[in-house]
Amino acid sequence: MPINIPAKLPARSALERENIFVMTESRARKQDIRPLRLALVNLMPTKIATELQLLRLLGNTPLQVDICLIRTSGHVSKNTEPLHLERFYRTFPEIRREKLDGMIITGAPVEQLDFEEVDYWSELQEIMDYSAENVFSTLYICWGAQAGLYHRFGIPKHLLPEKISGVFSHRVCRQAQKLFRGFDDIFYAPQSRYTEVRREDIEKHPDLEILCDSEEAGVGVVMARKSGEIFITGHLEYDADTLALEYSRDQERGLNPPTPSNYFQEGDPSRPPLVTWRAHAHLFFSNWLNYHVYQETPYNLDNIRGGQG
Repeated sequence: MPINIPAKLPARSALERENIFVMTESRARKQDIRPLRLALVNLMPTKIATELQLLRLLGNTPLQVDICLIRTSGHVSKNTEPLHLERFYRTFPEIRREKLDGMIITGAPVEQLDFEEVDYWSELQEIMDYSAENVFSTLYICWGAQAGLYHRFGIPKHLLPEKISGVFSHRVCRQAQKLFRGFDDIFYAPQSRYTEVRREDIEKHPDLEILCDSEEAGVGVVMARKSGEIFITGHLEYDADTLALEYSRDQERGLNPPTPSNYFQEGDPSRPPLVTWRAHAHLFFSNWLNYHVYQETPYNLDNIRGGQG
């Protein structure tokens, strides 16, 4: 089944070339079914690339998903054309009275700042509070996960000695958990961050559960037992070349970045990366949409209140 996106969204042509079923808004209105309503709160500077990465994964399931792209109104994007934002994005005030089946809050390259120093922090807090009452299941990614754990549960983030970058093996802690249905005991996921959340902080909170972790990269995925909110510290959505592009960008800025671990063939940045996470990325997002949204969300969106708790 398709994802429902605006007809002229740039990601559409790339998705169609990959044989991912997309549907325009006009065609979707003629169907006598209720699609899942999903908001993507895109905090990444490379918004078009992030749209494509996530839409590719959301479009590879049997479910019809109506996508709403959200941007913060209190931040001026320097890397995305204003016309693209005006045509395809809505702001939070425009949706705050609506109910949603699901929401994704992306990462952002601001993790070295205190949360309160981020120029859109107050607005993001409002979005997270709204999601707790009006969205059935919310998925937080990387810095978005750190922000959600901090705002919703008081979990701090800690600065790492150096940036963690690369593809790391993760161990599934609870094989029976629906989010990891079909996963191998060990799977690989990209990580790219300067900060971390720590196991000991999470384990002190009775409503939080660690679902997977990594010996090298630490906590992988956390779930809130009552609300069903899911926090993923890595980037399963990354393209094959995303870490390479970040590595080159950091080099150009004179940051002396570490070479991404377990990523370039034979560890040589002059050689292409080897993708080891794509299959589990598709399975993760498919499981989230199916088991944590579609199977549980009420047919009447007006009945949504506070997720799965």
